[in-house]
Amino acid sequence: MPTELLLAFIAFAFVTSVTPGPNNMMLLASGVNFGVRRSIPHMLGISLGFMLLVAAVGLGLGQVFQRLPVLHDVLRYVGAAYLLYLAWKIAQSGAPQSRENPEAKPFTFLQAAAFQWVNPKAWIMAIGAITTYTPQDGFFSNVLLIAALFALVNCPSVGLWTVAGSMLRKWLDNPRALRAFNIGMALLLVASLYPIIVDTGMF
Repeated sequence: MPTELLLAFIAFAFVTSVTPGPNNMMLLASGVNFGVRRSIPHMLGISLGFMLLVAAVGLGLGQVFQRLPVLHDVLRYVGAAYLLYLAWKIAQSGAPQSRENPEAKPFTFLQAAAFQWVNPKAWIMAIGAITTYTPQDGFFSNVLLIAALFALVNCPSVGLWTVAGSMLRKWLDNPRALRAFNIGMALLLVASLYPIIVDTGMF
């Protein structure tokens, strides 16, 4: 891969990874509610799950959706429904040590990895990476390189949101303040669907 294209792709990966979206909204809330250490499996699940998604799109899954657009529509609706469910769960959550919510726990590695496959923003990022930044010469090896680099850039980028959330913990000791924060994060998670819905003509 030419150096200029590689640098352009790294910039693309960073910008798309660090800007607000479903993953980052959930990690911000996880950082507040559980701290950085307990959110690490969530962060790793996002990066590695997304790496597999990028590789799958590059190795032919994207063509399946082009030939059967109804599958893409189904995925968008399932993803939107699941994001609304997650938003409701975040809005209902309280401090993990709270007696009112003793079973609160962060996303597991597998849950975060699986979520990438129904995350509309992740699909847009993956398709953009493959169609725009993957040279045709040595396509197979370039797909693997793009997927691996995306994961390497993505993990610290999304981690910034977790760290930011953990830094807010001391200001959210009050249960009412924490509840208001979680409701705000839930609303932002729902709002993150808007540009995806508009761009794809979902409604």
